[in-house]
Amino acid sequence: MNRWQKLINQPGVIIADGAMGTMLQQAGLEPGDLPMLWNVDHPGRVRAVHRAYLEAGARILLTNTFNGNRFRLAIHGLEGRGDELNQTGAQLLRTEIEDYVKRAGTGTPQAVVAGDIGPTGEILAPLGKLLFEDAADAFARQAVALIAGGADVIWIETMSDLEEVRAAVEGTRRASADIPVIVTMTFDTHGRTMMGVKPETAATTLGEWRVAAMGGNCGNGPDEMLVAISKMRAAAPGAILVAKPNAGMPELVNGATVYRASPELMAQSALQLRDAGARIIGGCCGTTPDHIAAMARAISP
Repeated sequence: MNRWQKLINQPGVIIADGAMGTMLQQAGLEPGDLPMLWNVDHPGRVRAVHRAYLEAGARILLTNTFNGNRFRLAIHGLEGRGDELNQTGAQLLRTEIEDYVKRAGTGTPQAVVAGDIGPTGEILAPLGKLLFEDAADAFARQAVALIAGGADVIWIETMSDLEEVRAAVEGTRRASADIPVIVTMTFDTHGRTMMGVKPETAATTLGEWRVAAMGGNCGNGPDEMLVAISKMRAAAPGAILVAKPNAGMPELVNGATVYRASPELMAQSALQLRDAGARIIGGCCGTTPDHIAAMARAISP
């Protein structure tokens, strides 16, 4: 039985991690820099973020590879280093989890390495110029590298277009027919994604594609996520649902992005999301290990 299946077979809510970018910025990442380049330039700092989330109670952690497809890497002139950066990102997380289990001792629950895949930043044809096959090929290559680095599941996140999701799911299954696939979309435009996808439509479609889990991430905060999860639960009552909201609405203060939701508020939202049907709960932009620890305590006091 694989790590994902062992984890999901356990009763109760599973805690996922929080933001990576937020934490790397606190560690010195400059605005505009590529976070996943730190997988090779500052691996110790990336591992420290993973370690903090493990200690906070997270049992599903995402690799530092959100921008790892060749289209996003090309913006930084790094399209030729995708295999290296993705594989290293997965290896860092796998090693950190193994070291954590050794330190904690026998009986410590094994955490899951989720290979993080984000959007291309392009619009697929016919609305845009990106061809489905090119997108699927890029996602397949990223998934191959993540799996080679030790990913237990592939986590496709922050998506707004179901056609791009289809390309990412198909690309992942070209890399491995067996690896579980998790998909989360961002419902931040009047309750829909930027491309107009409703939560209930996403749930029905993703169910047809037989993903292992589905839900929402990012967005404008816990209240928005609660509505999306409720609608997804109604449309797909048997699905494993994921909720990773931002720590409130982002605000620009003195040139810096600030998220106002406190750990206590996120802990309260975790209980509401659980009651609405979410089985996997974590955080996105603005969430820190303190937020995740508060959420974990609220869910499993």
